[in-house]
Amino acid sequence: MSSKDRNTVLFICFSCAVAFFDFLIYLYLSDVVAAAFFPTNINPDITKIQGLGVFAIGYLARPFGGIVFGRYGDIKGRKPILLISLLVTIGSLLAMACLPTYAQWGWLAPVLFITLRLIQGVAFGLFVPLAWVFVAEHVPRQYLSVACSYVTASFYVGVLFSNAFFLWLTNSMTTEQLADYGWRLPFLVAAVLSLLPLLAWRWIDESPFFIEMKKSKPSDYVAKPFRLLLKHCKHSIFIGMVLTVIISSITTVIVLLLPDLIELRFTLDGDLFDFSHSLGIVFMIFGCVFYGIISNHQNFGKILAIGSILLIVQIFAFFYHLQGSGDYILIMYALLGFCAGIVGMIPAILVQLFPTNVRLTGMAFCYNMAYGIVGVLVPFGLGYATLYVSFAPALYIAFIGFIGIIMGIYFYNLPEFKKIDHVI
Repeated sequence: MSSKDRNTVLFICFSCAVAFFDFLIYLYLSDVVAAAFFPTNINPDITKIQGLGVFAIGYLARPFGGIVFGRYGDIKGRKPILLISLLVTIGSLLAMACLPTYAQWGWLAPVLFITLRLIQGVAFGLFVPLAWVFVAEHVPRQYLSVACSYVTASFYVGVLFSNAFFLWLTNSMTTEQLADYGWRLPFLVAAVLSLLPLLAWRWIDESPFFIEMKKSKPSDYVAKPFRLLLKHCKHSIFIGMVLTVIISSITTVIVLLLPDLIELRFTLDGDLFDFSHSLGIVFMIFGCVFYGIISNHQNFGKILAIGSILLIVQIFAFFYHLQGSGDYILIMYALLGFCAGIVGMIPAILVQLFPTNVRLTGMAFCYNMAYGIVGVLVPFGLGYATLYVSFAPALYIAFIGFIGIIMGIYFYNLPEFKKIDHVI
């Protein structure tokens, strides 16, 4: 890649890591935020549900943002919509940091907070597919898969930063300080970090594919990306949603939910397990890049099928190990994270499913519809199932791995994709 391509990839990767940190604030501070913006509840379980509900609301808003703003990005360009998503994110974070609590404004406070959470969810719903599209349309074709894997890996860098930041925050403040004013600090930090990509935005070029598409279109052409998408790309929409279910399920369960799910049925040393979880995310970052590189040189379907088999084997080995002594939790978590890195190779295929003039609309629609379903249903459903079946997370990931095997076989026998710069 040229130095300009590398700078574009680095810009997008940094933006994605920050965006993931922005979105995960509620997951780490759900109890504190719920206590600040909802009436004081004697039952801690109700407070927990309120906090998780606020987190889930962000997923519900994402499909709307993906469809509306994705369409705008296919009509006006990738660069303008990137600016809009950054501005909306920064504005919503600053507003939430300054928002009065329930004790100060009553029911108006939670209404405003949920509204801002919906607005941020709308912006985030566009940002992830936009990042993949932006990188894919800038780098040379031979670097498509590895560049997209870098972007995917940067999401998990954001998770690692979130782990470290909130560990520092909770160790630096008492529970009373967090409840009083400490919960505002992450929103301010997130807003400042989101401002840094905005400062570099002016030096990033518009997508060459989009520029060429605009030049080749007749002057009387009326862009209707969503109508074209539903008319010509029904098959691509279905494939895109299935692939997104794989990405969202692995990320939601292994990266976000697994520590809480394991605590429901297993007893482990807390500090060691927290370190193991972070180590697993580190190896997942390596796995994303590894699978991105080898899928650049090998048949995508073959790599996806083999990687899915390895993930199934490792998730069962991981849970069988938990039932035993748990002495090798560091090694088992690292292996699980690396196997889960198969998500790094999938975005390169998502990008190629859709023509240039409907690419962002198509990816945003598939990604956010599937992620919205998984993000809302899986945490509650899997949490309930784990209370009765300790292996429930392993069974769910094995089911997702089985879907990955089927998709791998499908792509292995699929002819070559159309050129990534084609239009309809």
